[in-house]
Amino acid sequence: MGAGVMGAFRLTAHGQRVSPANSHRQASTANGLDLSKAVVIAPRTLSVRERKAVVVLVEEVERRTEFRWPIVEHLSPEPSAVVVGSRQALTQIRGELPGNLLPASGPATAPEGYQLRTAGRSNGTVVLVEGADERGALFGVGGLLRALRMSKRQVTLPGPLEVATAPKYGLRGHQLGYRPKTNAYDGWSVPMWDQYVRDLAVFGTNAIELIPPRSDDKPDSPLFPLPPLPMMVEMSRLADEYGLDVWIWYPAMDRDYSNPSTVEFALHEWGEVFKALPRIDAVFVPGGDPGHTQPKYLMALLEKQTSNLHRDHPQAQMWISPQSFDEAWMKEFFELMAREPSWLSGVVYGPQMRIDVSSLRQRLPERFPIRLYPDITHSVECQFPVPNWDVAYALTEGREAINPRPQDCASIFHLQMPYSIGFLSYSEGCNDDVNKIIWSALAWNPEKPIIEILREYSGYFISDRLRDDFAQGILSLEENWRGSLTANENVTTTLEQFRSMEDGATPAELLNWRFQMGLYRAYYDGYIRARLFHEVDVENRAFQRLGEIRSVGAALNPLDVGGTATGPTSSVEPLELLHRAESTLNEPLRSPVAQAWRTRVLELGEALFQSIHMQLAVERYHAEAVSRAANLDTLDAPLNDAPWLKQQFGKIRALTSYTERRRAIEEIIDRTNPGPGGFYDNLGGLSCQRHLVCGVGALKDPEFRASALLGHGYPEWSGAAVPLAWKCWAESLYDAPLEVRYSDLDPGAQYKVRVVYSGDVDIKIRLDCNGSQQVHPLIEKPRPPRPLEFEIPVEATRAGELALIWHREGGLGGNGRGCQVAEVWLTKK
Repeated sequence: MGAGVMGAFRLTAHGQRVSPANSHRQASTANGLDLSKAVVIAPRTLSVRERKAVVVLVEEVERRTEFRWPIVEHLSPEPSAVVVGSRQALTQIRGELPGNLLPASGPATAPEGYQLRTAGRSNGTVVLVEGADERGALFGVGGLLRALRMSKRQVTLPGPLEVATAPKYGLRGHQLGYRPKTNAYDGWSVPMWDQYVRDLAVFGTNAIELIPPRSDDKPDSPLFPLPPLPMMVEMSRLADEYGLDVWIWYPAMDRDYSNPSTVEFALHEWGEVFKALPRIDAVFVPGGDPGHTQPKYLMALLEKQTSNLHRDHPQAQMWISPQSFDEAWMKEFFELMAREPSWLSGVVYGPQMRIDVSSLRQRLPERFPIRLYPDITHSVECQFPVPNWDVAYALTEGREAINPRPQDCASIFHLQMPYSIGFLSYSEGCNDDVNKIIWSALAWNPEKPIIEILREYSGYFISDRLRDDFAQGILSLEENWRGSLTANENVTTTLEQFRSMEDGATPAELLNWRFQMGLYRAYYDGYIRARLFHEVDVENRAFQRLGEIRSVGAALNPLDVGGTATGPTSSVEPLELLHRAESTLNEPLRSPVAQAWRTRVLELGEALFQSIHMQLAVERYHAEAVSRAANLDTLDAPLNDAPWLKQQFGKIRALTSYTERRRAIEEIIDRTNPGPGGFYDNLGGLSCQRHLVCGVGALKDPEFRASALLGHGYPEWSGAAVPLAWKCWAESLYDAPLEVRYSDLDPGAQYKVRVVYSGDVDIKIRLDCNGSQQVHPLIEKPRPPRPLEFEIPVEATRAGELALIWHREGGLGGNGRGCQVAEVWLTKK
């Protein structure tokens, strides 16, 4: 935005800018319409929630500018005024307003809609914030706050406003779980929750989802400021004060709901929660993840729980999801849904679903709406994994990294939202804060450009000064995770961007937790890339050392014809080679790189714990587990094969003969060599999977239902003494096959396949070739992983081509994983 006054603009139904309008004169400064001396007009006819909207406006302006706008009931002679209320509440003072501030019409009269208009007066500006209803007034205040340019002792509008807008989707919410598993929320006090709920509402969120005291988690956290149920009551109260819907994600955790006593226990336990909360609009019970109850028993339980719920909340709804159901249970679920149970309000689509959302819509009776439950918080082993995520990131940053993915979120939103009435996201903390805002903003206006949303996010939450720079920084952070890390020079550029912002930051900006999260990610990414270059280099040099075993020595021991060797024919000593190779591998321990960046990561981790109780380490910050965002604990996880190589060196040293040691060293050197006429693929390595059939790709298939997915073993594999290639793999989900294809084979040759299965255990895997011949039946994966070898039928390669196709056990439910292949060698016999 330039320094001059922006021309007047109009926004239509979902906030799209159209032609200039509103040519009346309005008092302005060089930086826009000055509202520093404004008063807020709040007629006495405002409802309690409309007055809450006024409080939001006044407090948030004061927080950023130090101006506390006075609140009065009628338009006064003050230079500027902001009029706030619903259409009905403003009727009383309509005659006091300038003539062009007409009652709302069109989209601004739809539920939750609002209009923002400005009118000039002799000595200032009148801003009208008129909601179609109570929520419309709140969201109108949010729209104004996002439009204002605020800094210390300054508050302006860039130019006149003429906005009429209403949300496209009626449900726009996020799960806010107060439990130990989350990466920050369990340390939040009631005022912190109040502020966060308010922040979300400013960007159009109209619902929150709570988690009951008993779920798939520990009952207590060392960071809890209140026990779970009292905090749940407070959060329900807060949402009600703002006029937002309250949902409960309520998993059915008990073992056997076919047992009447179990049902009675659940009715009592849930009933106590229902009774305690001041507001409940809906309860969502997942079919799994967690929970594992056959549909007929689950539906019977929920019918009873609906009556239980209605004792204290007569209008509350009951929703269900078929998450984790296997094929048989899905069939039973749809048979039950065909009866159209009257007590059920709708079906939720979320992670661990055997079918996609379009298929769910086709198979459900029309009267049941679908609510999305998108996982916006995880990066691996989740509904929407980061596509082609480099293993160096996966083994360090992990499953719940700070993960702004605005462009990915937009793509997923546009693919799935048309099948639904809206969404409440699956979130495990504030690591996904940007993603929450993207989803809420797009659900209001699907056509809004991502960069505009990010500018509003940055200007409102960080500072107006950093509106553009931080928005670009968020986009850059997402690009940091695209493809090979060594090839991604954007990581360096991104860190430079954030360091530049950091160097010029004010104390308030440096204390801003959202700014701290951006800095943390930028420094973390940069540090990992610097480490990766160093560790790849030392591994290459270590292999060069080992390769000297094949050099011709200076002190030869020639054999006479027919003689027998009495010693090695080379002066190269295997133990000395191992010593030198291991010393090279240990260079990162002796002379680590980018230590200033590492120190800054640690400092920012501490800052985030102090500002929002973000738990980025298990022992120091009380994270529940390393996989729960505690990526300070994996900051220095090995990024090369050093752990495995050192283990092998130890085994070689235990050998007693030169010949055995030499052979073992050569086996290390040749580990991935497929031999003459052979092929090798590291299916989890972005640069070594040329025979992998990738499918349609993440842009069209973000859940990877018809695409090969790059999977990772975090955190259990982060420091494991196995080849790096076993810590990542290609996988397919549910009953989809995983395939590699070869061409230009020798039609007359006999081939065999050597394969390493990694990833999830307890899932059997089968290998076929060319779609008709079995290479091996369903087998259990070895644990720990190890190479397995199988003969390829001669007739399978007679055409000079070969397709190897893997399947997991068919019809299973759960997370869909199991068909996971790390390495494949196709060798000539």
